[in-house]
Amino acid sequence: MSQRSTISDRIWNAKYRWRDEGVCLDNSLEDTWHRIAHALAGTGQDAGHESEFYSVLENFAFLPGGRIQAGAGTKHRVTLFNCFVMGRIDDSLTGIFDSLKEGAITMQQGGGVGYDFSTLRPYGIPAKGVGMIASGPVSFMKIWDSMCGTILSTGARRGAMMATLRIDHPDILGFVDAKRDASMLRHFNLSVLVTDEFIRSMRADGEWALRFPENGKIFSKMKARTLWESIMRAAYDCAEPGVIFIDRVRRMDNLGYCETISATNPCGEIPLPPYGACDLGSINLTRFVRNPFTEKAEIDFSGMKRTAAIAVRMLDNVYELSHFPLSKQKEVARSSRRIGLGITGLADALIMLGLKYGEKDALQASQDIMKAIKESAYEASIELAEEKGAFPLFGPAYLEGEFVGRLPEEIRQGIAKYGIRNSHLTAIAPTGTISLFAGNISSGLEPVYAFEYERNIRQADGKIETVQVSDYAFSLYGKAPLPPCFVTSKDVPPERQLLMQAALQEHVDNAISKTVNVPAEQDFESFASLYDKAYDLGLKGCTAFRPNPVTGQVLIEKAHCCSVEREAD
Repeated sequence: MSQRSTISDRIWNAKYRWRDEGVCLDNSLEDTWHRIAHALAGTGQDAGHESEFYSVLENFAFLPGGRIQAGAGTKHRVTLFNCFVMGRIDDSLTGIFDSLKEGAITMQQGGGVGYDFSTLRPYGIPAKGVGMIASGPVSFMKIWDSMCGTILSTGARRGAMMATLRIDHPDILGFVDAKRDASMLRHFNLSVLVTDEFIRSMRADGEWALRFPENGKIFSKMKARTLWESIMRAAYDCAEPGVIFIDRVRRMDNLGYCETISATNPCGEIPLPPYGACDLGSINLTRFVRNPFTEKAEIDFSGMKRTAAIAVRMLDNVYELSHFPLSKQKEVARSSRRIGLGITGLADALIMLGLKYGEKDALQASQDIMKAIKESAYEASIELAEEKGAFPLFGPAYLEGEFVGRLPEEIRQGIAKYGIRNSHLTAIAPTGTISLFAGNISSGLEPVYAFEYERNIRQADGKIETVQVSDYAFSLYGKAPLPPCFVTSKDVPPERQLLMQAALQEHVDNAISKTVNVPAEQDFESFASLYDKAYDLGLKGCTAFRPNPVTGQVLIEKAHCCSVEREAD
C-alpha cells in the first residue's frame, strides 16, 4: 500500500469513519463519500445532484470541513459547522456564566468558538450593589479555558477558542502578556482588535487613551508606540497575540450594513457577528494540475471552476442538514448562509507547476486560481438564489459593499437581478487534518513544512500513533535531485509569505488563516515590521510564529505536527 493511501486510511479510520456504538457502518472510504453525497443531496430538491456531489468528493478533489465529513448522513445529532462566534458577553455575573454555558454546549457538539471580551469591565472597577470590584476580562478567560479542557476530557471532538480585546480596553496590557505564562489560556488563541485610528496614532508617535465606553471614563493614556511594541514583544517571545485590523474587517464585510463584527472563529479565517456560524470546504489544487513537473504543466481551470460551483451547492445544503447547538446560532446563520470555500495544497500545486513559492510568477498563478474560484463561487450562488431564493438579509445595500463593488460587472448584474444565496463565499482555512487525509498535501496556502517527517495521529480509541509521512508533491516526483521549485517554509522569507497572503486576500470575502513562520534568529525589529507590512498590504490580520521557549515549535519533525490551538477541522 502506498504512503498516500496509508495516511488517508489512517485519518479516515480515526476521524471520519461512521461508527455507531462501536459498529463500523462505513466499510470503505467510498462508503463515506457516498454517505456525504447522499446526505447533502437529500436536503431539498437536490436529489439529482448526488452523483456530481460524489464526483468532486472522489479522489479528494473537494474536501468538506471535518465536521461535515464526520457527521453528514450519520445518526449523530451534531453540528456540521466548524466555527462559531458566540453572543455578546453581558457585563454581569449572570451574563458571564450564561455565555460560558453557551460556549460549553457549542464545544460539546464539536464547534470551535470565538468571543470578544471587550464588553467586560476592567480590573478594579466597583461592581455596583455588591461591594466588590471587577477582576477583569483575563480572569474570566481562565474560567473559559478550564471549561474547554473539561469538555475535551469527556471525549468531545477537539476544539479551540478565540478571544479578542479592543486595543483601547484598559486591561489590554494584561491581555497582551497573558500567554507569557506557559500554563495559562492554552485553549485560547488571542487577537487584539487594532483600529485604523490606533495605527495612525502609533505612526505619528501620539498618545493613546485606554477607556471603557460603557462608563465613558478614560482610565489612562500611554504612547501608542509603547503599546504597539508591547504587542510585538509578546508575539516575538511567545507567538501571541495576533492582530485583527478590525476597521478593515468591518469595512470589507459584505453585510456591514446590518451587522457588526468583533471576533472571529478560532483560526481567524471567518470574522462573524454574534452567534454567527460558517461551514467550510477546500478545493484540493493538486488534483487540477495537468502534466505535473513538465514544461506543459498547467492548471485545469475548467475542472476547478466546475468543482467550485458544485462545492457551493454542497456547502449551502449543509444549512438544512446540520443541527445547531443553540437556536440563536441557527437563526443568525441561516439569515446570511455564509460559506467559506477555500483552497488547500497550494504549495504542492505550485511545485507541480514548476513555480517557486513566493516568487512573482507563483504569486500571479495563485492569484489567478483564487480569482477563478471566487468568480465561480459567486456565479453559482447567484444561480442558487434564482433557484431557491436569496439569503434572508439580502437587500439593495449588499451591492454597495466594498468587496462586492470590486466584482466583475456581469456578476454584479446577476446579483441585482436574482440576489445571491450566500452572503460570503470564500475563506482559506488551515486544513490541518483534511490535508493529511488527502495524502499529506501542503495545508491551506502555507508553504510545504518539510518533505519527510513524523506526525502523531490520535486514533479513534484515543491512542497516539506516530507515522512517518512524506509531502505529496515530493512523493509524486519520486527522484533526485529536486528542482529549485521544491522549497519548504524555512526557505521562504516571511515577507514573501505575507505577499502570498495579500495576493489571495483580494479574492477572499471572509479572511485567511495564515501563520507567518519566522526563524528563531530573526531580530525583533524586522519581526515587528511584518505587522506594519501586513497592514499596508491590506490584510485583515496578521499572526507570526517564531520558535520560542514558551510554545516551542508549532511544527516539529519528530513530534506532534500541529498544536490543538491551530487545528480547525
